[in-house]
Amino acid sequence: MDFEYFYGKQSSQYAFYRIPKHLFTERQFDALSIGAKLLYGMMVDRMELSQKNGWLDRNGRVYIYFTVDEVKDKFHCANDKAMKLMRELDSEQGIGLIECVRQGLGKPNLIYVKNFVSGSQA
Repeated sequence: MDFEYFYGKQSSQYAFYRIPKHLFTERQFDALSIGAKLLYGMMVDRMELSQKNGWLDRNGRVYIYFTVDEVKDKFHCANDKAMKLMRELDSEQGIGLIECVRQGLGKPNLIYVKNFVSGSQA
């Protein structure tokens, strides 16, 4: 492949996932894989859309939908890898950056993306 160089302001033409630097600089996140850190950034990005759609629970907390199939699609991986990435972030089996709440009846889980910066409520 022969890609072009960036000229002038062309570098601002892309949309980006924002991944908090703390995930790379704080010791408490050392055990997270790069894939899990990237997935967290994707989930934070999805929060903006959920907020615009008014997806709030009765306590005013924003939730997202991010299925295992979506993880498989985004990461081009098998089910086992997608599940591993979700478990790394999960509050029950992993570090606690997300909390998955089952809805049942074939509905996707609600996912609460946690904000790990103290004093961060708006």
